[in-house]
Amino acid sequence: MIKSLQLQLTPSVAFQEQELKKEIIQQLSLNESQSVQLKLLKRSIDARAKSIKVNLTLDVFIDEPIQIEKINFDYIDVSKSSNTCHIIGSGPAGLFAALKCLQLGIKPIIFERGKNVKDRRRDLAAINKEHIVNPESNYCFGEGGAGTYSDGKLYTRSHKRGSINSILKTLVYHGASEEIMIDAHPHIGTNKLPQLIKAIRETILEHGGEIHFDSKLVDFNFKNGEI
Repeated sequence: MIKSLQLQLTPSVAFQEQELKKEIIQQLSLNESQSVQLKLLKRSIDARAKSIKVNLTLDVFIDEPIQIEKINFDYIDVSKSSNTCHIIGSGPAGLFAALKCLQLGIKPIIFERGKNVKDRRRDLAAINKEHIVNPESNYCFGEGGAGTYSDGKLYTRSHKRGSINSILKTLVYHGASEEIMIDAHPHIGTNKLPQLIKAIRETILEHGGEIHFDSKLVDFNFKNGEI
């Protein structure tokens, strides 16, 4: 049997699995001998009052196996594909465009003016320690874009853009915590973002895509109405 619940609890209960399970067993008048497994769907913190509360939406699996969705993507090997897409920049838009190309059987070819996440660190260190700015590789330019070395908060200002679950699943697939799927204000973390960006790059390369760093677009050549 599966029960769907919406609860408002104190943080001491909401964030402690055993305490949360005890609370649910009590609310549903279950026997402690019964098998109870929890699947969190949504979680948000209400800090408007002095007494902080946590809002939870979850499914309770009673005496039956929990249903866990396995995240997987059908990325196609495009190494021999003659159908190509040239992408300028390896920020979030460029990387996700490349991943979409792999799903469609199109070979993505990315041109990035900056460096990869590992090599960017040296240029960021030069900014902070020596006040020397490389105009092509800095906090703004390079693999992952301007947000690679930010705090990793994920948000959108619009509620009209449809579901972002596929984006969150892609991030989890490449190493982000599964908690971003349930938190109202998901947060990847500064320390995890560079590794996640690297994992996306590896997916693109392993499936036949190309990424060219230190390659700045300066102009377009037009011939017979084509670029």
